[in-house]
Amino acid sequence: MAKKVHFSIVVPVFNEEKNLPLFYQTLTRVLEKEEKDYELIFIDDGSTDSSLEILKKIGSSDKKVKIVSLRRNYGKSTALDVGFREAIGEIIITLDADLQDRPDQIPKFFKKLSLGYDFVCGWRYNRHDPLSKKIASLVFNRITAFLTNTHLHDMNCGFKAFRKEVVESLNLYGELHRFVPVLCHWSGFKIGEIKIKHNPRRFGKSKFGSGRYLSGFFDLLTVMFLTRYFGKPLHIFGLIGLLSFLFGASIIFFFEARKYLVGILIGAGRPIIQIAVFLMIFGVQVFIFGFLAELIISGSGKDRKIFIKEKIG
Repeated sequence: MAKKVHFSIVVPVFNEEKNLPLFYQTLTRVLEKEEKDYELIFIDDGSTDSSLEILKKIGSSDKKVKIVSLRRNYGKSTALDVGFREAIGEIIITLDADLQDRPDQIPKFFKKLSLGYDFVCGWRYNRHDPLSKKIASLVFNRITAFLTNTHLHDMNCGFKAFRKEVVESLNLYGELHRFVPVLCHWSGFKIGEIKIKHNPRRFGKSKFGSGRYLSGFFDLLTVMFLTRYFGKPLHIFGLIGLLSFLFGASIIFFFEARKYLVGILIGAGRPIIQIAVFLMIFGVQVFIFGFLAELIISGSGKDRKIFIKEKIG
């Protein structure tokens, strides 16, 4: 039987060889002050520098350290998901190893969780990042908040704290780590945020790239579908199918009405008629797809535990 610990620290690592020694020293000094059992889980996400060797050296002298090395660089979502499955603590805290997240802010997360919150997100109030990155983050947060009704200032902050039942409800892949607050909010957990201090990057370079804008857009669509229509796919596919069918039918009705009212005929082979027929067929197919998705979900035996807050008696 695995030993129970009060909290787990999950740290995704990708090419942070210069930061890791100081990060580990700073983090353990803070954790020892908590006087609670903990474990420290490093997920090496396919680093190509000496990060893994440094982690192994750290782990050989500290029994509280667990290291998981991934076969290649899968991305932060996969690294976090693996870390969550390995964590045995009642509370799980995530932070990056680049020294921009300050470990001395961890007690603030414990204090916030003690107020009844299930998930707490850090808010880099005085953020030390390039202006382009801060602007992109501001736009991302505003759009996501508007579309998902999840109103936090800094959703993509890597410094977060979860209760165990929260991470058990998550299934992260792709770039969904950026939408963890949305997924937690949708699942009915009580979410909150705290202002945290933020450091400028000392070594290495940011993993943020312009290619993430496009992938972020598609991931936002994924999250919106998961949060709004996951349990009722017919609501979205049925609407699309119905609108497509009605639009195609309206075109045919218009030309049929014009033929009887004013005697103007249009050949069946004309493109406009072909488009109308296509829209009607497409609408029926999409509607059937949504209906089949409803049948699959209804018979999938979804785990109902994620909906239950507590049981009494």
